[in-house]
Amino acid sequence: MVTYLDSTYQEALSLTREARDYMADRARNRHPWLRPEDRLQICCESMRLTTRLTQVMAWLMMQRAVLSGEVSMEEALNPENRLSGQMVCETSDQLPDGADPLMADLMGRSHLIYMRILRLDSQLDRAKKKVP
Repeated sequence: MVTYLDSTYQEALSLTREARDYMADRARNRHPWLRPEDRLQICCESMRLTTRLTQVMAWLMMQRAVLSGEVSMEEALNPENRLSGQMVCETSDQLPDGADPLMADLMGRSHLIYMRILRLDSQLDRAKKKVP
């Protein structure tokens, strides 16, 4: 499990860096060929991307803290330390036609990793029920 969490952490961190670099570049290049409502939609999806990655990184860092003994599992099971934002993060991306392929790729990969972490988080609930 430790190796899996470490590799997932590295994957999420790499994706976060890619998203940061994309957003920094996009700040200079705001899709001028798109209609204003499409640019607004891309801004909303960019926030969804950021939210997903923030939630994933926070959850993974909490699990790493549990594994290193810095935080108890009971504390990690508190609602404020669990994966959240499902209403925003589980939703499929709605990029407008003409959105660049890199944005679509980042959105797709962020959705996949968020859903993977959501499944892991739900396993904590099952493990909690098994503990007497």
